[in-house]
Amino acid sequence: MSTIFWKTLPISLQIFSFTFFIQQKVHAQEKKSDFSVLNQATTRDKYPPRMDVNISPPQFSQAFPPSPTTKKTEIKEHKTENHPFASSLHPSQTLSQIEASMMGELTSVAELSDIQPQDWALQFLQSLQQRYKNIQGYTGENLQKNRPINRYEFAVLLNAALLRINELQNTQVGILPTQKELETLQRLQKEFAKELATIRKKIDKSEEAISQRFSTTTKLSGRAQFVTTAVGRGNKADNSGEATDSNITFSNSIRLNFDTSFNGKDRLRIGLRSRNIPSTAQATGTDMARLSTRGDSDNNLEVSKIEYRFPVGEKSRVSIATKGAGFTNVADTLNPFVDNSTKGAISRFGRRNPIYRQGGGAGIGIEYELSNQLNFGIAYNTSDADKPDTGLSNSDYGIIAQLTFIPSSRGKISFTYVHSHNSINTRTGSAGANDPFNDASEAISANSLGLQGTFSVSSNLTLSGWLGYTRATAKDLPNNPTATIFNWAVTLALTNLGREGSVAGIVIGQPPKLIDNEYQVAKETSTDKDTSLHLEAFYTFPINDSISITPGILIITNPEHNSSNDTVYVGTLRTTFNF
Repeated sequence: MSTIFWKTLPISLQIFSFTFFIQQKVHAQEKKSDFSVLNQATTRDKYPPRMDVNISPPQFSQAFPPSPTTKKTEIKEHKTENHPFASSLHPSQTLSQIEASMMGELTSVAELSDIQPQDWALQFLQSLQQRYKNIQGYTGENLQKNRPINRYEFAVLLNAALLRINELQNTQVGILPTQKELETLQRLQKEFAKELATIRKKIDKSEEAISQRFSTTTKLSGRAQFVTTAVGRGNKADNSGEATDSNITFSNSIRLNFDTSFNGKDRLRIGLRSRNIPSTAQATGTDMARLSTRGDSDNNLEVSKIEYRFPVGEKSRVSIATKGAGFTNVADTLNPFVDNSTKGAISRFGRRNPIYRQGGGAGIGIEYELSNQLNFGIAYNTSDADKPDTGLSNSDYGIIAQLTFIPSSRGKISFTYVHSHNSINTRTGSAGANDPFNDASEAISANSLGLQGTFSVSSNLTLSGWLGYTRATAKDLPNNPTATIFNWAVTLALTNLGREGSVAGIVIGQPPKLIDNEYQVAKETSTDKDTSLHLEAFYTFPINDSISITPGILIITNPEHNSSNDTVYVGTLRTTFNF
């Protein structure tokens, strides 16, 4: 019965997504975009970009009536010296000084009729423009005429700022917003909810009209990385007795993405890549030393991703991929700043809980926002969907279901379940954890549980971590022996250290370890007797918004969970160009 269930599940998911896709086409006018700034990105776009509608504040001041609270009598000029915050706020102040001033008792902007030039809310938006630039609708003249603006004009600028902050969080490129900024934006969103809703309704109507004459456009983005790597001297951890390959290497990785939208709210992504990164796993004799930037195609260009994603209604999104599918399309790994291929960890293990790697290739996923505090994601991925002898239902596969709880803007916690078939080799742990049945089984069924969490200790300091547990069963061996695999990690990310946009990170953890095994060879069971520790540190220094340099070091004690092996040292220097 369970076999039939797992085989029919991918087909059911496809029918489900197709049904909602048709529904989306019929009710396209009811869709709205998500403008929340609460969910911090890690390495992926949570929602496809909206259509750019260039509406300046003066147009809105003509299109919208005065705020209901605006008096028809002549507006009295507010003199700076009489304003309650005149002594603490000034246009020349730094952002941190303005934030500190706003954290005290402030007059609610909901109590104001018009927004005065010296009001803290307007000062805050001015500071955002100075810090992040390119806020659409901000021309430099909007806020510099020393005149009050009505609530709708302010809401237009606030809406543009929210879009800019969301863009920065999704791309993880450039200066990232601080926790105080996110909290202040959340407050402004609440107090200007009525005006924002009116503005977004007009924008949606404009988008609906534009979509009828929308022309398909494709956007190119890319990333090039130069990677210098060296492995410390010692013996390999594979019991070969050979010395590690300790010569310094210099290699590259190039990735190109072609993003196409057909209605302004969906996205078709075709990814290409070329690389010649040598394997540090081969150089050291253990998968525990694998880097996050890896792979060797002899610099031949290859297709790495073909994925189409589209929203269904206001709260869900469907992702379908024929290549390059991954669980992270629908499940947040809750390791912000560290799980990032541009600015994050230098190691494969350090980026995320390894159970997220039990699936790939082709697949379908659905992400649904149950409420403001609760998200749910489910996906099915298979490695050989393009082969007629296996297809969607008979090839190696992985299925994930994750519930993410967001109690506040400062923290998240998620519970993850993964069921997989012949997919437990995550290439992050020991040889025993990667294949506990010594290559004797061709039908390994596994159930994995994950617990992930992240917490913003301050605006620049984020603490994250995870636990991963896997129970694997060899279905084709006598007595169906089982094996248990466990891993954990704690990560620390410090942003804007020394320079805005920088990320300093530390990862401490235990790579996947085989802690229990019923499978016997010559009447002896095999488990990992000792414990390896993963110690990693990196620092990403941005030269500008497009170029960054990341030096890092990785230390593995007791490689392969074997105290007889020499400690592994890996140093790397990664230079990244984003365009």
